[in-house]
Amino acid sequence: MIFYFTGTGNSLWVAKALSEALGEPLISIADELHKEKKDLIYQVRPDEKILFVYPVHSWGPAVPVTRFISRLTLNGYAGQPVCSVSTCGDECGYTDRLIGKALGKRAISLTAAYSVIMPNNYILLPGFDVDDKEVEERKLQEAPVRVAGIIDAIREHRPDALYHTGSMPGLKSYWIYPLFAHLAIGSNSFRVTDACVSCGLCERICPTGTISMQAGKPVWADTCVQCVACIHRCPVRAIEYGKGTQKKGRYHHPEIK
Repeated sequence: MIFYFTGTGNSLWVAKALSEALGEPLISIADELHKEKKDLIYQVRPDEKILFVYPVHSWGPAVPVTRFISRLTLNGYAGQPVCSVSTCGDECGYTDRLIGKALGKRAISLTAAYSVIMPNNYILLPGFDVDDKEVEERKLQEAPVRVAGIIDAIREHRPDALYHTGSMPGLKSYWIYPLFAHLAIGSNSFRVTDACVSCGLCERICPTGTISMQAGKPVWADTCVQCVACIHRCPVRAIEYGKGTQKKGRYHHPEIK
């Protein structure tokens, strides 16, 4: 089975490719977290491949992924392959170690970690923006080759070297990521401009249920995980984050509608 979390569609695109190639069903982490259950229990086959596909947020796993794992129980788990496949704009840091530690607390061993470089989408802080079109197109063209290599590695039970740590991973994953998870998650500065047409798309696609439509306009609660789905998917570019995103680009995976 393939557990996935996605914001702008990069991880969903990867998860779909893995599902088609490996014959494993897709399970939305966002949908599962909405269930009012203390434990999220799944039955696994003896021959099952268990995958987690998700974006890297500030050199660590997207917060909903670790929240999901903290409630996860795999009935029938007896050492079946468990793989992490993370999507990142450039580098992952020690995201693999963080996800492995979270799984270890549930008595699940991470077998291998892989990563796929995809177009950048984090634009909420100064200094961060989407890639220019040339870089975006190059990443999208290279991604299928990378995913094909990961599929072969999973089938052949090879850990392989298909994971990009990047520079200064300790600083980024053990210092910056905890600050992001503690300070950025929950609080937000999203706002809607007069360009809003009250289509409600942002409310429908928000994976955490943070957005609600009030008087025809979106309102953000304090449960935001900065997945940036809303700001990138708005069809009329009516969503901004403070004043810092007004001149920045927008991106979502072109094959995910």
